[in-house]
Amino acid sequence: MRYFFKIITFLLISHVAWAQQPTAVDSIYSIQDSVLIPTKSGVDISAVIIRKKMNTQPLPAILFYTTYYQGANDFNFGKRSAERDYVGIVAYARGIKTDLKNYSPYENECTDIYDIIDWISKQPWCDGKVGMFGGSYTGFSQWATVKNTHPALKTIVPQVAVMPGFDVPMENNVQSNIGLVWPYENIYKSQPISRSMVFEWFEEGSSFRKLDSLVGIPNPIFQKWLEHPSYDSYWKSMVPNQQDYEKINIPVLSTTGYYDGAQIAALEYFKLHNKYNKSANHYIVIGPYDHRGGQNRASKNLMGYEIDNVANVSMRELAYDWLDWILKDKPKPNLLKDKVNFQVMGTNEWRHKPNLRAINNDTLALYLDRTSLVSKRPKKKAFENQIVDFKDRESENNFFIPNIIFDSLEASNGLLFSTEPFQKEFEINGSFTGNLFATINKKDIDVSLALFELMPDGKYFYLTRYIGRASYAKNNSKRQLLKANKKENIPFEITRFVSKKISKGSRLVILLNINKHPFEIINYGSGKEVVDETIKDAGEPLQIKWHNDSVIKIPIWKN
Repeated sequence: MRYFFKIITFLLISHVAWAQQPTAVDSIYSIQDSVLIPTKSGVDISAVIIRKKMNTQPLPAILFYTTYYQGANDFNFGKRSAERDYVGIVAYARGIKTDLKNYSPYENECTDIYDIIDWISKQPWCDGKVGMFGGSYTGFSQWATVKNTHPALKTIVPQVAVMPGFDVPMENNVQSNIGLVWPYENIYKSQPISRSMVFEWFEEGSSFRKLDSLVGIPNPIFQKWLEHPSYDSYWKSMVPNQQDYEKINIPVLSTTGYYDGAQIAALEYFKLHNKYNKSANHYIVIGPYDHRGGQNRASKNLMGYEIDNVANVSMRELAYDWLDWILKDKPKPNLLKDKVNFQVMGTNEWRHKPNLRAINNDTLALYLDRTSLVSKRPKKKAFENQIVDFKDRESENNFFIPNIIFDSLEASNGLLFSTEPFQKEFEINGSFTGNLFATINKKDIDVSLALFELMPDGKYFYLTRYIGRASYAKNNSKRQLLKANKKENIPFEITRFVSKKISKGSRLVILLNINKHPFEIINYGSGKEVVDETIKDAGEPLQIKWHNDSVIKIPIWKN
């Protein structure tokens, strides 16, 4: 379990934009550090401006807006743009490098970046055209910017873009420890959090709200976020709404990965833009990448999986090729043969489709009947029992997948369901959905559901996972408690896109579980605000009947 915390910590810190070492000699650049850009709010924004000294004519500018300060490494983002004969600007979120009392994550990007672009476009070294690129928080910032697009902004390249309240600091309304760790590690630059802290919290059984008290340093960002467990107006105000999407007519390139923590957000931006703007000029690229690979260079070995050769693509180079196409009329990147571009794991091929509807031609409906996944709805009603004792701290109901390919699957007190071996190969293309039917003796549960391929050689291949709170399953903006001892429908549809060839002789396996571990909030089911529940609210063990009309729907492509 200590190793698990190490993995989680790595994933949380990977939200930081990744920097590489400088590749050019500083003497060929003009570097202006700590430039203060005025905004209408009266709060100046700190920025770095980098140009090649030999470039004396006005050029397009590339803005890399970030909430992280990493010292001299930040110059690299500007230098990379300058190397390609742009003006490179690194601008910091309000309060970063100036005064943290002005810092409020996600809240000021819409107005501040408009003012930053306005200032850039009026500088003598800018030809009036501005582009943006970058990942994670930097990806989000671009979507915040186009809530009110400045005329000088000609394109955005949001990579692995997070969507506040939608996928971070909670996913499907289930909070993770990132809301606690992220501000300490990246903003407050506090002393490192003890790796034993979450285990102490788990064993003690105190409320999630008191996590920062165990650290010993108040965390106002964490506490503010806990006040918004619904996907409410606070979160929604930070990203485009329907009217905003309708007006976004600049070209957009999104990139993400099957194993990117921010993937559901990156896809949601793409879906909403196309839903509300029928002429959206928006491309997306997705493949076997994690949060880092979806904005940088792919890992040839991703969590123990050797990716196909054609997937070994640099998303950063793709971003610059896109910027060259839009801002300098250079050739369109070869990879972008249609609006949806995805790599099918196990085929060494990319697929290119005009929209998400075209990526599959069938749906595999699988019912959870006893320990099997069956394609026909069972005629005889039945259920599988599961009991979770939240007071028991000797055991955990965990989700621990350090590698994509592994020899055996640990159920961790959950339930396993498996298909029979498939007689023909096919491809899974897209995001799985479903309806779970359950009867519980409490008012709420946090559901964990993971999908695997059990390959003919006996090894498991981790495909994707859903995590979600049952009381928000029908509406992530409004909590609707379950009725104890009554059969309830728990629908789900916000899951990660995955594409992989499923071999003849393989099986699909579902691991269904309820969260009870140190790394995500524990929902005790009392009906109180979950962030305030403690082990005293556990009461009797959770008893679940998983009914066999529960169905998982997997989008596939059959030849």
